[in-house]
Amino acid sequence: MTVSYNKLWKVMIDKGINKTELRQMSGISTVTLAKLGKNQIVSMDALMKICIALECDIKDICEFIPNNN
Repeated sequence: MTVSYNKLWKVMIDKGINKTELRQMSGISTVTLAKLGKNQIVSMDALMKICIALECDIKDICEFIPNNN
């Protein structure tokens, strides 16, 4: 199973927020932001900070994609 943050990028576009603004609003690190861009696993703490900053739920920013093996 893999994770996708495509929903996060859509929310950011809808709210007119760029990655730098997201990082500043949420307090996440540049490393975490880079991991999000590569659809890598990040901490639940980082996801909570993003949800608080964007006033949304976790289901609004990420989803799990099953591997088709």
